[in-house]
Amino acid sequence: WSEMGCTQIPWTRCDFPPEMSKRRWTFLLRLRAQLGPLTSAWVHTPAFVVDTNTTLGPPRVNSVSVSPGSLLLSLSPPFTPEPGDRLQYHVSYWENSTSATVQKLSESETLFQIGNLKESTLYCFSVQVRLKIFSGRLLEGEQSAPECHRTALS
Repeated sequence: WSEMGCTQIPWTRCDFPPEMSKRRWTFLLRLRAQLGPLTSAWVHTPAFVVDTNTTLGPPRVNSVSVSPGSLLLSLSPPFTPEPGDRLQYHVSYWENSTSATVQKLSESETLFQIGNLKESTLYCFSVQVRLKIFSGRLLEGEQSAPECHRTALS
């Protein structure tokens, strides 16, 4: 830790080198406060397992192309995937009306089409990324903020 500059520091943050962010790590930290010659007892943090305790941010919606019967979404993941990562985009969408029903679609591609829509109608959607980790579990990310777009008129 001293080689990383994470000992006897006056702030509450320490950046790990990129090679330590691999998903199979478990971090156990111990800390204490120090003021001049006075020091507190060591405190141990609960285990932080990157695979299960990481919160994935929402995916980014780069662009939306509208046509009479569909919306074409271009998405980016919230992090740079590593080789072998299996990402899935979960899209929830609804017609922006008082009796909205949510439809859900999942795709592994970053170009995503929501089809069979009414023309000249306002639709809203939100996207969530899911990462399949080595244990077979799905690590679910946060939902993106809802976006609304009107389909084109033919």
